[in-house]
Amino acid sequence: MNLFTVNNLIKEYGKGEARVLALDNVSITIPSGKFVVILGASGSGKSTLLNMLGCMDKPTSGKIDFYKTDITSFNKKQMTRFRGENIGFVFQSYNLLPDLTALENVEFSTELSGLPRTNAVRALTVVGLLRRMNHYPAELSGGEQQRVSIARAIAKNPKVLLCDEPTGALDFHTGIKVLEVLREVQKKQNASVLLITHNQEIAKIADIVITMRSGEIRSITENDFPLSPKEVVW
Repeated sequence: MNLFTVNNLIKEYGKGEARVLALDNVSITIPSGKFVVILGASGSGKSTLLNMLGCMDKPTSGKIDFYKTDITSFNKKQMTRFRGENIGFVFQSYNLLPDLTALENVEFSTELSGLPRTNAVRALTVVGLLRRMNHYPAELSGGEQQRVSIARAIAKNPKVLLCDEPTGALDFHTGIKVLEVLREVQKKQNASVLLITHNQEIAKIADIVITMRSGEIRSITENDFPLSPKEVVW
């Protein structure tokens, strides 16, 4: 089953001489339950595409179906509801609330989604941080903070995780641990993971690699034998 079906997607910013074409007639199908890497340099359009898929922004033209629902037709209220019910976001910056413990940060997310607090404990267990749940962000390493942000994202049982350079602020060894957690979540919870990166080595762990350049899809590669995160070196 297809998770996203994208047809003739265009996103423009500005007008006249200031016009920037961030997405140039993008069409692509992304199956559900896969670990997908969107690969490209800065300015290639990968973050813009992720924002469109996550209902963070609307395209200038074109259509995105989530399963069989046209999400490009949503108004702002519908977009907010869609994000809350279906999408978990993981960003390069952890965006944790400094005055809340790890557990409280995740509970805050579940409360906003109307879910039981027990989901927060389960999510922290999944990312291996149950013993650190009463620590504040300042008492956690960068990798631990990123794992809290992943726990916050998965606590609401999203159908898809959208990850924007989640290892970008981390050293190699810590980055590998974060990738291991994301792969584990994708496999055990049958979630779809879409991860954008400029790092070609990270793409080796993906089931599908979508390469972008200048707002266009340049290639789509299915990897029959993806590496485990531990096998990746950069």
